[in-house]
Amino acid sequence: MRIAMIGTGYVGLVSAACLAEFGHEVACVDKDGAKIAELNSGRIPIFEPGLDEVVAASVKSGRLSFAESIAGVVPDADAVFIAVGTPSRRGDGHADLSFVFSAAEEIAASLGGYTVIITKSTVPVGTSRKVEEIIRQLRPTAEFDVASNPEFLREGSAIEDFRRPDRVVVGCDTERARNVVKEVYRPLYLNETPILFTSRESAELIKYAANAFLATKITFINEMADLCEKLGGDVQDVARGIGLDGRIGAKFLHAGPGYGGSCFPKDTLALLKTSVQAGAPARIVETVVAVNEARKEYMARKIIEAFGGVKNKTVAVLGLTFKPNTDDMREAPSLVILPLLQAGGAHVRAYDPEGGREAAKLLDVELCQDTYQAIDGADGVVILTEWNEFRALDLARVKSLLARPLMVDLRNIYRPKQMVEAGFTYVSIGRPASLPAG
Repeated sequence: MRIAMIGTGYVGLVSAACLAEFGHEVACVDKDGAKIAELNSGRIPIFEPGLDEVVAASVKSGRLSFAESIAGVVPDADAVFIAVGTPSRRGDGHADLSFVFSAAEEIAASLGGYTVIITKSTVPVGTSRKVEEIIRQLRPTAEFDVASNPEFLREGSAIEDFRRPDRVVVGCDTERARNVVKEVYRPLYLNETPILFTSRESAELIKYAANAFLATKITFINEMADLCEKLGGDVQDVARGIGLDGRIGAKFLHAGPGYGGSCFPKDTLALLKTSVQAGAPARIVETVVAVNEARKEYMARKIIEAFGGVKNKTVAVLGLTFKPNTDDMREAPSLVILPLLQAGGAHVRAYDPEGGREAAKLLDVELCQDTYQAIDGADGVVILTEWNEFRALDLARVKSLLARPLMVDLRNIYRPKQMVEAGFTYVSIGRPASLPAG
């Protein structure tokens, strides 16, 4: 099939590359000429494990191309995906749909024969019908359908998620549109991937509901972690105990500094706004948003307390991105925690394996080239993102470099007993603080 992908951001580029890998002919379109030039020269503007190889192979095969003009690719396309950004709108928190509607207008001007326009961007309920309305007003006689096909890609494992998804959700109203989308995802039938066809409203809501539920699980275990600290429990034992219940499941039950990233903060807020407008307030989601915001400030206070105050002290921070295996800094806890440490008088030295370039735009801290450079001479070390290379540090070397053997582990990647034996004062989440013997 011939497919046009409007938008070369995280979702658009990953989806386009994987669809081309499936055998489709895919043209990616973006108005950012510099980004298109980068892509055409073989440079990938985002970090996602394996994406560069998939893009390179698809370009080499001739199935993936990049262009600046919608008019050059839409007329011949069987399916056109809208995968542009929908950031939270300043002031009211609603999803900003201006890029979606602008894309719809340009698509309308370029439609050729029958085409299915598919919203891949995360959008509030009713958006696909608004897209249809825009196109219908501009091209009353055009043959087209609009479908909703939300993405469920996890940053850091997006390629595998696209190749082997838990499910594909499609909202559409006609059999003709359903058949086109079936053909788009036909390669997944070989893996017996469940493909759920729903109304467009249900498909749009599924995306928001899924992210809000996962955000709720994260927030719930964080509150249980706080309770464990008060009562002497171990949150990891609690998480295992409830996660073994098949009705609950173990995923997203890892205590930490709160959720961040490009999806959960934006989508929970957008769902809240939608629920209020619909007259069906989502009280649980409202609480989740409030608790998560407060948690980042609480984590800063926890660090300051562990250091006995941070005035005139050097704090080494390992990990800045909101999660490992990405360079994404959007809504990362570090963006709140580190400025609060600096406000308390700390000098912050930080290292992130992939996020340094993005962090430099957003944080005024000393960025280091590796873990041990950040730690050298610091008054303590804070693990903020659970990158694999932080999981097996040379603890003897870490201790020798620190002015004081203090570790604040906000991801619980070390065992308290191990850290005590290594001579550290060790502070983690939802577990008792551990002091070195003697």
